[in-house]
Amino acid sequence: MKKVLITGVSRGIGKAIAEKFLSEGWFVIGTSTSGRASLEHQNLKVYKLDISNPKSIQEFIEKISKEKIDVLINNAGIYLDSDTFPLKRGVLQQTLDVNLIGPIELTENLIPFINSDGHIINMSSPMGSITEISGSDSPAYRISKLAINMYTRTLAIELREKGIIVSSMDPGWVKTDMGGKNAPRDPSEPAKEMFELATSKVEPGYFWHKGKKRSW
Repeated sequence: MKKVLITGVSRGIGKAIAEKFLSEGWFVIGTSTSGRASLEHQNLKVYKLDISNPKSIQEFIEKISKEKIDVLINNAGIYLDSDTFPLKRGVLQQTLDVNLIGPIELTENLIPFINSDGHIINMSSPMGSITEISGSDSPAYRISKLAINMYTRTLAIELREKGIIVSSMDPGWVKTDMGGKNAPRDPSEPAKEMFELATSKVEPGYFWHKGKKRSW
């Protein structure tokens, strides 16, 4: 049975992604800050993980150190911006800890456990595109998603010889606690697209949206 590790499965897109992989016969290793999730399945195991805490990351790695992973999805993220500028240091630091630094540290520690034909997918955002920026709102969030895209690009080059694909995905504007109730997309839509991307032999190091390469 193939295994996927998904961070942030307690709600929103992460929960929908976990449900999709489970429905396709995969074993899901999930994480949440509480160690719990609002879904149960015989092929689901949820661990406690605070992605912003190095000690929590190391404790999590120790717990799954005997696993072999086919797909890693760095989904967990936060949105703390309440205005535009001036950009507040605390908001930027917290956002980078969860959306960038934590996922990088987790990924670097997990690479030895990822199968040679595996796939690493970093959840990005339409706000992570530098060529399509249309406003100055949410600067901390924008910076974090732009930076995770660069990590995707560089890691893809680094892991090319190992056969591990690295991608970024833009789920669009989705109805979640972060996206709000006015968003046009249901979480099940990007969940389906995530599964299709994760199980496809796509060209490594690209930014995807609705199954197509999108602009950085």
